[in-house]
Amino acid sequence: MYNFEFTKPTTIADAVSALAQEEAQALGGGQTLLPTMKQRLAQMETLVSLNGISEMQGVCIGDDGALCIGGATPHAVVAADSHYPGLASLAGRIGDPAVRNRGTIGGSLANNDPSACYPAAALASGATIKTNARDIAADDFFQGMFDTALEDGEIITEVRFPIPEAANYQKFVQPASRFALVGVFVAKFADGVRVAVTGASSDGVFRWAEAEAALSSDFSKGAVDGLNVPSGDMISDLHGTGEYRAHLVKVMTGRAVAAAA
Repeated sequence: MYNFEFTKPTTIADAVSALAQEEAQALGGGQTLLPTMKQRLAQMETLVSLNGISEMQGVCIGDDGALCIGGATPHAVVAADSHYPGLASLAGRIGDPAVRNRGTIGGSLANNDPSACYPAAALASGATIKTNARDIAADDFFQGMFDTALEDGEIITEVRFPIPEAANYQKFVQPASRFALVGVFVAKFADGVRVAVTGASSDGVFRWAEAEAALSSDFSKGAVDGLNVPSGDMISDLHGTGEYRAHLVKVMTGRAVAAAA
């Protein structure tokens, strides 16, 4: 690991100021950044820890009924909250206990790993990602593999999840990493169903529009039986071909619908 400076601000304003320095990088739980630095694949002059900012911690219900989660809230805290069972179940299956007690929702969304779980929940729920500068709809936030709408020095301070009538996340686990080989989050709202897929596409998390239309008319496992996901843009690697992942998308969607219903 290369040498670096470390700072731990206690307010969002101080964190933004620290990140304005050249080669400064925000640090959430460090589950991705620190291993990368240990392998000398990344070099930062300053790490700005967000874990000491109390206003970015915790879970509550907002005035609009949405679930509000501070950007520096660990997965274990989300998993213990009962307001949005589908999201709590997802958080409780991320990694292992060490990861769940260190990793944060803001760090996961900002990193936007193509196999991470939270991006599917945010996209399927129609979440709003709040930063120190603006509010970003989940549909606009995810812009490709490891790519988001965040600007330099912008940090996720809170994520607001509308709570659906029913929701479930099904994850086909890659056993070595505990990441999703394919994960599907289904959320049923009064005005329709949203389906988001992680782990499968070379473009990162995406919404499956055909399944959304079918499930909005008939929220049952059988509604997706006649659908197929094109395999051309699917990830193909030693863990599974693009065709295999496309098949898993359909299978996981059916399981999520059955569990939610």
